[in-house]
Amino acid sequence: MVTKRDDGSGMFAATWVHVFEQDTAEGAVFCPEDTDIPLSRRPRERIELSPGGKAVLLMPGPDDRFVRQPATWRDEGGALVVRDAGNAVRVRVVDRSAGRLVVRLSHPGGS
Repeated sequence: MVTKRDDGSGMFAATWVHVFEQDTAEGAVFCPEDTDIPLSRRPRERIELSPGGKAVLLMPGPDDRFVRQPATWRDEGGALVVRDAGNAVRVRVVDRSAGRLVVRLSHPGGS
C-alpha cells in the first residue's frame, strides 16, 4: 500500500528520475528532475505521470537516447501502478512524498 505523504499534486508537476544511488531494499528511488541529481554515465530512467491516468516511461534506447513509451497509471488496492501499452505492470509505487517516489520496477523480459 502506498504511504501518502502529500496530496498527490506534486506527482504530476515533475518528471521523476531514477536516482539509483539512493535505492534501498524497499525499492528504486525516483526524485523530481529539478533536484540535485548526481551526473552519471549510466542513463537514468524517467517517469512522467499526468492527472487522469496517463503516464510516459522514458527508457534508455540502444544509443542511450530516451525512448518514450506510452503508459497508464491507476490506483490498484491503494498502490499506484503504472502499466505499459501491453498492460504489463512496469512500476508499482510503494511510498511517495513531494520529493521522492520509492518504486518497484519491472522491465520487459522479466528483469
